[in-house]
Amino acid sequence: MLKSPTGPPLPVRGATLESRAETLRVPTGVSDFDHITGGVPAGSVLLLAGENGAGAAEFALTSAVTLLRASRASAPGPRPLYLGSYRGPVHIPSRVTYVSLTRSREQVLSEAESTFPPEYGATLAQGLEFVDLSSSYFADTVVPSEWTQRAGSLLDQAPSGPDTSPLHALAQEMDQRGPGSLLVVDSLTDLLVRSTTNPEELLTLVKGLRRRAKTWNGLVYLMLTRHVSDPALEQGLMDSVDGVLGFSWVQNPLRSVRARALLVEKSMSLLSRVPKELHGRFLLDVKGLQGLVTTQYERI
Repeated sequence: MLKSPTGPPLPVRGATLESRAETLRVPTGVSDFDHITGGVPAGSVLLLAGENGAGAAEFALTSAVTLLRASRASAPGPRPLYLGSYRGPVHIPSRVTYVSLTRSREQVLSEAESTFPPEYGATLAQGLEFVDLSSSYFADTVVPSEWTQRAGSLLDQAPSGPDTSPLHALAQEMDQRGPGSLLVVDSLTDLLVRSTTNPEELLTLVKGLRRRAKTWNGLVYLMLTRHVSDPALEQGLMDSVDGVLGFSWVQNPLRSVRARALLVEKSMSLLSRVPKELHGRFLLDVKGLQGLVTTQYERI
């Protein structure tokens, strides 16, 4: 019998505990994408890398809202979940934690409310655990401390200790809140543009996170804006995670409008489950209560 941290025992059929644990999958909440991929293995660290406004943030917020709703429907743990046309045993993280380096809770909620239906903002406001690390991020910069002061619960306070640099503060919060969570880190871009960030330390942190997350039984999204950092460093980050979902703007030569597209750039566990005829990019749109959806498939 396999027992989730908070759910009932799950029968193991024809597999050892170890092999069964490796097969648990977490839905992304983007229904068509989940239908094709079956979700991602629990414990994965995914890099959501893309151009500005191309869908990475919408993907993360759709995941957050969908998993919050699913965890409220019944006790968290391995169970069947219905997302669009996908049906299968998946693991629902017990909580959703959003870690921001520079933005406030109000900014993130406001963005969600302006992009999605009101129900999205309400779900996030009620269930999202928000960690604001702006005090650590701006501590030794020209930004006045008054600009990062905020009133809120303990979840909104930056960590304290002998070393409160952004990298160490981020590592502390991830280790504390990662187990059993969908953990969204917004963003690696903020760290990369900070002059005091050591690129080697950042890469080491991501590599360590990839190892540590395998014990958490959750899912980690690392947000990254493309073409901001050195290409070699960006490639190093891609090599340090389990999977890379690339978001970009594409243009149809026969039409005057742009479209957002998603491409699975790296992930053995995802690509191995996608039929070869579907190895391409997915066009994206925001559709009401469904959030971000895939509207069309294109070969490339």
